[in-house]
Amino acid sequence: MSNVVLYRKYRPSNFDEIIGQEHVVQTIQNAVAKNSVAHAYLFAGPRGTGKTTIARLVAKAINCLKAKNGAPCGECQNCLDISEGRALDIIEIDAASNRGIDDIRELREGIRSSPTHLKYKVYIIDEAHQLTKEAFNALLKTLEEPPEHAVFVLATTSADKMPATILSRVQRFDFKKFSVAQIVEKLERIAKKEKVSADEDALRMIAYSAEGGLRDAESLFAQVLSRADAKVTEKTVREMLGIASPKHLSDFVDILAEKNLSRAISYLNKFHNDGGSPEEFLKALVNYLRELMLVKIDQALRSAVAPELTDEQFSVMIAQSKRFEQADLSAILIALMEAQDNLKKTSQPLLPVELALMKMLWK
Repeated sequence: MSNVVLYRKYRPSNFDEIIGQEHVVQTIQNAVAKNSVAHAYLFAGPRGTGKTTIARLVAKAINCLKAKNGAPCGECQNCLDISEGRALDIIEIDAASNRGIDDIRELREGIRSSPTHLKYKVYIIDEAHQLTKEAFNALLKTLEEPPEHAVFVLATTSADKMPATILSRVQRFDFKKFSVAQIVEKLERIAKKEKVSADEDALRMIAYSAEGGLRDAESLFAQVLSRADAKVTEKTVREMLGIASPKHLSDFVDILAEKNLSRAISYLNKFHNDGGSPEEFLKALVNYLRELMLVKIDQALRSAVAPELTDEQFSVMIAQSKRFEQADLSAILIALMEAQDNLKKTSQPLLPVELALMKMLWK
């Protein structure tokens, strides 16, 4: 099973299957139900948060022959054609590779003609911020006077790079990262359907590593399932993906608090020898220490900077924060970020981390 197959297999086919972006879904469903769909939308947010998936559902909803309460039926011919990629009136453009003015001119020429089969032509432009200045200017002319039969959905991971002239002519929705709990819930459903037993700790490790991206979590889970035996455990995930669990990070931070250089190097090497990736460990450690530094400033920051932590994990983090001075945490993070840069320059993945540990803990 490839990660692409798994991701596509469990892609939501209707609005009620969407998790984490209810604020987007509800507004769009209301607009479809009231026949007040905007001519252009901007979906902005991190990668893997459902922007393209919801864009396709918008295309289905506004073209569905039996839409109910603004949601597509999923059964009419239009819905089936769109779901199976047969609808010629749904045009998806990857702006990363089709970013020039000629591509947009071709779009403008095609948009003049009426839909071949559906009610609306829907243009989904992914990574829209990568369009050239000339292409944006050409697109702007279309957005200023859009034909009645056309709807645009621009998706981007960098809304700040979109021209203000374009932003003023679209209805914007900001997509949120998924919480660890939401990702775990989705992975549990997938595991059940795939008839695979998976420990919650293993799924939490995958969810934590995905950093809020559901698609990334599903891809990681697919990698594990492609090689796992009957049961997916935390050890399985670590060995296959090389990622660190929250407990690994917590234990290592305790060692840093003790300023025990020998033990820190031993722990790091054991993690690596057990199949863990130093790069993944370092990335997760920097994130953990950043959260620890910020909640040391104010515990109320938890919901903003560390929402993925359980109450027990948060209690451990608070206790750990009291063992460090803020200046020490800043110095540790600077040393670890330097190690991240140096990892790219060496064939010895442990060495930059070990040098950082010596810089932090050598007495």
